Formats: sequence, structure tokens, C-alpha cells
Amino acid sequence: MSSRPIPIGQETALNFIEAAIDRNRIAPAYLFSGSDGIGRSIAARYFAERLLQGNRQILDNHPDFLWVQPTYLQNKQLLTPAEAEAKGLKRKAPPQIRLEQIREIGRFLSRPPLEAPRQVIVLEQAETMAEAAANGLLKTLEEPGRATLILIAPSIEALLPTLVSRCQRIPFYRLSPDNLARVLRETGYEEILNHPPILAVAQGSPGAAIEAWKQLQSIPPELLVKTRKIPRTLREALELAKEIDRALDTAEQLWLIDYLQQTYWDQYCQQSGINLPLQQFEKAREHLRRYVQPRLVWEVTFMQLAEAIDGTV
Repeated sequence: MSSRPIPIGQETALNFIEAAIDRNRIAPAYLFSGSDGIGRSIAARYFAERLLQGNRQILDNHPDFLWVQPTYLQNKQLLTPAEAEAKGLKRKAPPQIRLEQIREIGRFLSRPPLEAPRQVIVLEQAETMAEAAANGLLKTLEEPGRATLILIAPSIEALLPTLVSRCQRIPFYRLSPDNLARVLRETGYEEILNHPPILAVAQGSPGAAIEAWKQLQSIPPELLVKTRKIPRTLREALELAKEIDRALDTAEQLWLIDYLQQTYWDQYCQQSGINLPLQQFEKAREHLRRYVQPRLVWEVTFMQLAEAIDGTV
């Protein structure tokens, strides 16, 4: 067995990858579909290493390898999430894979492979492509040359059907409780196993569990305490919405939606038998991703929840 890191609990995907390599039947493009944090990126890197006949130490500097991830646009400069965080930028909109990045792929593929039999490009969070970027990628997929593209997305529905039709789909699945616990222990996050709300939010995704744990530590404790109780008045709803908008960026607010949805379900629906309109959180998530003003999104969400609470007392 290779010493390369491989995803735990994704035997179906790994068997597919190994069979393609063993038979030398490599498709021009693949779609790794499944939830975030379950091993798709690890599998993509593993696949790339095998295709490039390299190893993890040299892969990031390999001349025939390109990893593309969503970026923020700041003063005409594209920044990855890690770069934006390092610069202390307050992010009001989620990152995207932009048309300029798709054009970079075209420039990358305009030359033949330098060291490997083929070039490999991985597009992380491919679902964040706007229509112009997706159409640009479609042209690349039609004539990829001596290259293999790996798109990582949550589902086939998250991409244009024309893109999906040009990809060989490899599905990834949420982990069993045992495999989830194994990953958390092996990555040094065993303490998460003692926090049921985090595990509930993760829903079989160790990556989501770790990210949720980190987010939980980063949110101001006093704000977290306030959000765990549904506002009972209009004024409380407006004030809490304002505080969330000021304190958290969009990524943190999207995480908070998942956390509160689970927390309110446990605290109000399960324990107290209150029928809350928790579908409002689904709408709130959708509005935030469509760049609706965050403060307004939270105001409407909390007011509707406050009305539901008020109707039960």
C-alpha cells in the first residue's frame, strides 16, 4: 500500500481511481461529488500524485500540476481564503472561482507537459464558478489535450449540466460514526467527540466537524451566548442582527446558521416541544450566498423566530 495519505471511509472512490490507473483508462475530466470535509480533496491530491508519478513532497511545485480554489477580489488582486485571512480582510461575500482563473487554466494547458505524461488540474469548490467562468471551463473540457481535470463539488446539481456531462463522476459519501471518530482521533481533534452539537452539525463529515470546532472557538463567547437564545422582542432581534453583522464575516455567519439550526432544534423543538419555523435558516443561508445584506437577513430570521416563540407562550 502506498504511503500517500488516502481518505478514510471512501473505499468505493479509491477502488474506482485504482482501477482507472491500473487499466490506463484515464478520463479527460472527473467530478468528485459529495459533502465538504469527507475526503474529496485528499483523494484528488492522491489521484494527482499517481497520475503525475510524483509524491506529496514535490507535488505542490510540480510544473504539470495546478490547484485552483475560490478567491476574493481585493484591489484587483485575487486572494485565496488563507491569504485573505492572513491579511486580516473582512470578507463580506463568499469566494468564487473567477473567469481570470479559468483563463489561467487555459494558459497552463497551452504548453505540453514538462515532466509527467499529462497535466493535472484540480478545481476545488467548483460550484462557486459564476456562469462566465463555467462557460469558459466548458471550452477547456471540450479539448483538454494531454490533461486531466478534477472538479470537486457537493453534487451534480451544483454544476451546469453541460459540465457534468463531460466528467466521469466519482461519488463520495459521509463517514460512519466509527470512521468519523477515527479521523478526529488521528488528526488530533478527539475532544470534538465530547460535543454532540458539533457532531450533529458535521453529519458524518470530519472536515465539517473540525471547521465547526474552529469556528466555535473564534466567535466571541458573549455573542455565542446571546445567539443561543431566540430573541423575544423586535428590539432584541434587531440588536442581535446588528451585532452579528458587525462581528462576523460571511463565512462565519454561514457557519452560525448551521450551528443555530441544530442548537434551536435540540433546545426548543426536541426538549420543549416548540414547533419552530427552522426552514427560515435555509432561506437565510440562501440569501447570504446570494449576497443579500447580512444584517437584513438576520433581522428577518430572528423576527420570524421571535413571533413563533411568542405564539407559544
